[in-house]
Amino acid sequence: MDLGLQGRTVVVTGASGGIGRHVAAQFGAEGADVVVTYRESKDDAARVAEEIGGRALVVRYDQTEDGAADGLRDAVLAWTGRIDVLVNNAVTWGPPDPDGPRGFENQPDAAWLDVVRSNVEGAVRLTRAVAPAMREQRWGRLVHLSSTLVRDGEAGTEYYATAKAALHGFSRTVAFALGQDGDILSNVVLPALTRTVRNGMITDAFGDGYAGRSALGRLLEAREVANAIVYLGSAANTGITGQEVAVTGGA
Repeated sequence: MDLGLQGRTVVVTGASGGIGRHVAAQFGAEGADVVVTYRESKDDAARVAEEIGGRALVVRYDQTEDGAADGLRDAVLAWTGRIDVLVNNAVTWGPPDPDGPRGFENQPDAAWLDVVRSNVEGAVRLTRAVAPAMREQRWGRLVHLSSTLVRDGEAGTEYYATAKAALHGFSRTVAFALGQDGDILSNVVLPALTRTVRNGMITDAFGDGYAGRSALGRLLEAREVANAIVYLGSAANTGITGQEVAVTGGA
């Protein structure tokens, strides 16, 4: 299948590791120009860019910083003059609840507000920043990374799940707001616990339980989730918009 990504410019936030690195690499394999953003792991981002080849740009991006969204947009437009796909994958993790999974109400205001605000505002601000370019070219794809924690719940993830749930309403309404101005689609992807190069301790501890819920009897690998994201962000996707797409192995 021709995904129609040759010459497209794709921005993948949080692309230095985890699912994001596979998303960036697979967009690159389809011929896209890929912006690989990172917050702290510049060397890891550079390795992803090296894998992609000459069609990659490495940019530091911290969604918690004022002006970060506009700065990233300007860097991308200066590079290729266009923004076709945005994958909102960057995430801000909060500190653990001070009293464990039964103590969410004891989390200091500054801590839980940072988790909610940075994750919600980060995706909203960057989407707002790139929307004019997509409207002007009358083409664009937005893919926002959420989590099955929104749907299934789990003690200890109250504020992270709150932030991710907000993306669902935002993406759904943006699909209508931007869809009136061209072939511009917006979707949310919900991975379950997924094997990545960075979460071995988590998958070792909880993987069996999550695998038991899966129709496949195993955890998905990061590249499998990336496959779905790349399709949703491609020209081959012409009719899926405003949706929540679970990529969980049937869990």
